[in-house]
Amino acid sequence: MRPLYVSAFAAIVLASPVLADQAQVKRVTARQAGGGWTFDVTVSHPDTGWDHYADGWSVSTPDGTELGFRKLAHPHETEQPFTRSLSGVTVPSGVNEVIIRARDNVHGWSDQAYTVKLK
Repeated sequence: MRPLYVSAFAAIVLASPVLADQAQVKRVTARQAGGGWTFDVTVSHPDTGWDHYADGWSVSTPDGTELGFRKLAHPHETEQPFTRSLSGVTVPSGVNEVIIRARDNVHGWSDQAYTVKLK
């Protein structure tokens, strides 16, 4: 009986999604210009094509209010990590940090959040 339990446990663990398969924010630069903020976000994800790829990232306040969303229109299989920008993000007065979170089309929003202090 014991080998059966070990095999069942191994099958469950191996079939479970892991953080490594989620899109991860690696670096963010933020700059204020004119009417809003521009965020340059570097994302890493083991894109395998249209069936599993990083498909966007968001800028939110610490209370979860989304301020902007950058849709990623295609897989980046051969460009990892990659950086994309979002301009014209309005950050409310008094908000001195934002949260950047990436997502992929299989796992959804990453468990990892990246906090950016605004100057």
